[in-house]
Amino acid sequence: MRYEMLVGLNVIDDATYEDYRRQMKPILSRYGGGFGYDFQVSKVLISEQDTPMNRVFTIYFRDEGAMNEFFSDLEYREVRETFYSKSVEESTIIAKYQRSTAE
Repeated sequence: MRYEMLVGLNVIDDATYEDYRRQMKPILSRYGGGFGYDFQVSKVLISEQDTPMNRVFTIYFRDEGAMNEFFSDLEYREVRETFYSKSVEESTIIAKYQRSTAE
């Protein structure tokens, strides 16, 4: 079973966000992670939070421990500070869950 998150973002600088994705993917891979789905959305009809979203995606890890290690990784944190913080205005964790890889 792998551990996944469903995430909503409000991306304000697409080019810098793509730089972030490009820089963080090799680090993510080291922790058994990747992206399952990735959508650009134009309209949110219902939301439990009052934060705008224009990007929704799933990110997965081999397990919850690997997720925690990834987000604590110093190299990842540098990439996040350099690119993510300049390109994303809002972030919402919609859900966290375990998913069978056979699905």
